Amino acid sequence: MGRSRYKIFADDPNHPYFLTCTIVNWLPFFSNPDHVSIILESLEFMQRNKRMQIFAYVILENHMHLVASAKDLSKEMGDFKSYTARCIIDHLIERKAHALLRQLKEHKLPGRTDREYQFWQHGSHPQRIFSRKMMQQKIDYTHQNPVKRGYVDLPQHWRYSSARNYMGEEGLLAVETDW
Repeated sequence: MGRSRYKIFADDPNHPYFLTCTIVNWLPFFSNPDHVSIILESLEFMQRNKRMQIFAYVILENHMHLVASAKDLSKEMGDFKSYTARCIIDHLIERKAHALLRQLKEHKLPGRTDREYQFWQHGSHPQRIFSRKMMQQKIDYTHQNPVKRGYVDLPQHWRYSSARNYMGEEGLLAVETDW
């Protein structure tokens, strides 16, 4: 596999990054509120246990964006993706959602012999944030995603986003708005 231009650098472990996590084949699993709850609960766990600092997020039907930092962000994102994939797959097995499980099996990378299904696409495309201007741009991009897709008229109307937090309202997940 070729080298990716997306890397998390270890030289400044608390530097924020803009991350994108996508479901294999852009499948719309996050249209199910149970699956979104797994994501939000996992992010909240990471925050509560001081494993990750979250500045912004949005969850759409087939991907999510996150602006975050951590001592070892690469490891924490790997743990997050592994845990959430396992929980969502277990949820699908429990619900006997055979058609959805079949899709996750069909889109598994051929070399992945350590698992039956694949939920997330490989990587999280981290983009290091170097300035306050870039931080604001990435947060705005994150919050505008549902507006650009035509789902809502205003960013704060999207339930699965930190846009409300930045409006001084309570969101589903607390985020660091003071950066």
